[in-house]
Amino acid sequence: MNPIQSVQLPIMPSSVNAAQPAKGNEPFKNLLLEALDHVNNMQKDADAAVEQLATGQDVNPAEVLTSIQKADMTFRMMLQIRNKLVQAYQEIKDIRI
Repeated sequence: MNPIQSVQLPIMPSSVNAAQPAKGNEPFKNLLLEALDHVNNMQKDADAAVEQLATGQDVNPAEVLTSIQKADMTFRMMLQIRNKLVQAYQEIKDIRI
């Protein structure tokens, strides 16, 4: 476990059409699932680091705090992405045809 990993969520390229993915590109659903998996892995790494610190194993407290903060930041970013998607869905749903 390396608690000091870079925080990176998969970003959808601007050239990808969400309705019809271009050849060779992943569908939007897969990008979201990968991002959720990444957030989950960051949470698990932070939990493992806290457990190591609590059990007295040889771990740097600063690295534990950093892994917790990174996990929190990725979770908050994913929450904001979810909120924007829900907001966009509500706007599309409210369009009258």
